[in-house]
Amino acid sequence: MKRFFPLIAVCCLFLLLTACGREVAEVGEAAPDFQLVDTRGRNWDLAELSGQVVFLHFWATWCPSCREELAHIQRLKADYAAEPLTVLTVLYQDDPVLAGNMVAMIKGDFPLLLDPGSKIAQAYGLTGVPETYIIDHDGVLREKIIGAVNWDAVPARQMLDHYLAR
Repeated sequence: MKRFFPLIAVCCLFLLLTACGREVAEVGEAAPDFQLVDTRGRNWDLAELSGQVVFLHFWATWCPSCREELAHIQRLKADYAAEPLTVLTVLYQDDPVLAGNMVAMIKGDFPLLLDPGSKIAQAYGLTGVPETYIIDHDGVLREKIIGAVNWDAVPARQMLDHYLAR
């Protein structure tokens, strides 16, 4: 055991040093800016969405609860069409063609952003999918929601209404 201690100590130090250099989004602080392209070739820049509440949702086709959540997100987008709410979905480590087909099956019209190298997922501290981030009018990260949500449910709608009313 004693001969493994130096090796374990070096490994722990390495992990600590590599983790310390990464800044991760914190609720209550400015949301990490991003410039991403969607599957239709449109550029999306968070800074350009100032004045909007941004619903930023990470998902993947290989995630069963993500697939179930898509229809809820589409209804949310439709129901809030007159509000200053921008619904963006980010594909996480998945095939854009497969994801596009899945969104088309539910007649989804929300943007499907691509995150090469998962850089934005890392900046937001993504722990898995699905995960949703609510960014207020001023670009402040207000909610980090881990796991699937029924976006048709009253509590979810009340939470969004709260940020839209500010």
